[in-house]
Amino acid sequence: MVSLMLGGLLTVVGQELRLSLWQREHTRAIWAAEGGMALAVRGLREPSPARRWIADGRLNALDLDGTRLQIRVRSERGKLDLNTASGSDLARVVVQLGGTREQAQALAATLEQRRTGIDKPIRALEELCSWPGMSAALFAELAPELTLWSGLARPEPAFASPALRQALGLAYARAEGSDPGPILSIQSTAIAQGGIFAAIDSTVLLSIEQNSRPFRVLRYSE
Repeated sequence: MVSLMLGGLLTVVGQELRLSLWQREHTRAIWAAEGGMALAVRGLREPSPARRWIADGRLNALDLDGTRLQIRVRSERGKLDLNTASGSDLARVVVQLGGTREQAQALAATLEQRRTGIDKPIRALEELCSWPGMSAALFAELAPELTLWSGLARPEPAFASPALRQALGLAYARAEGSDPGPILSIQSTAIAQGGIFAAIDSTVLLSIEQNSRPFRVLRYSE
């Protein structure tokens, strides 16, 4: 019985040790991912155009104290704004991203109804999850292409994804030299030792004032 008790104790101690090590590395990865957000903001504010980060969703791979960072920045101007876009454009994007025509029609009709109702504007993308025709799989595909902050009727082609350009018939334009605006999405993934990783998906508003905080977080999820 003593042997069994000692064996059980060793098992518990081993599990607690592994959990402690995982928590330490995961916390380190979260801090690194948040550091990636700060690096992205610094890159976006870089005075030199040649070194300034391009906000078209391209991958920026960095190393931060032995932790690998994968960072993508995308201008909200390159997304479809649910508060200003037409229902027909939303329907085209839904079909382009794998939704059925029935889903597209239902979502477009709901969007048009919101325009004449008392619930506008839409304040969170997650509101779509309760709309008729929406599924979890479709929302996962749609969310990266939608915004609430651009104020544009249609996305700017320079920062739109290939799928969005194809769905809406937008001409290709180079993002280099184009103004991404002050509101951007930052996806920062940190991969620590042992493959432990943390990912932060955020939307930030860059400050134009020199003596204020460099950015303000509008949306944040881990």
